[in-house]
Amino acid sequence: MNKKILIINGPNLNLLGEREQSQYGKNTLNDIKNECTKLSEEFNDELEFFQSNIEGEIVNKIQQVRNEFNGVIINAAGFTHTSVSIRDALEILKIPKIEVHISNIYKREEFRQKSLLSGVVTGGIFGLGTECYILAIKALQSLMKNGN
Repeated sequence: MNKKILIINGPNLNLLGEREQSQYGKNTLNDIKNECTKLSEEFNDELEFFQSNIEGEIVNKIQQVRNEFNGVIINAAGFTHTSVSIRDALEILKIPKIEVHISNIYKREEFRQKSLLSGVVTGGIFGLGTECYILAIKALQSLMKNGN
């Protein structure tokens, strides 16, 4: 049975490859999408990629997929540190959820070292560059297989 995975990306991630390459690397969001799509196809899973700079659109997307998907990967970017609304929407989901960050938020500015999302996700992957998305897909495979 094919599983459905949603990858959500928050504000400014549409500019990956252009912005702060020392922090985020040279890969674009489209590069990440292509790598994730290839891996998902190997697992015979369906992948949907979503990006928005608007908090409410992310909340709406999470609410819309609550009964359609088997797992979620989220890089909420700047909303990680500020959005109670995204946290609340994620908490409603009864499927595995993995928080990812390209940079290690715990080695950055003090205001970035707090994640409002970590308490409601299954796990997190931080600071391993864009590879965090690939690792999250692999982790979701294991979680979904084991019914978590």
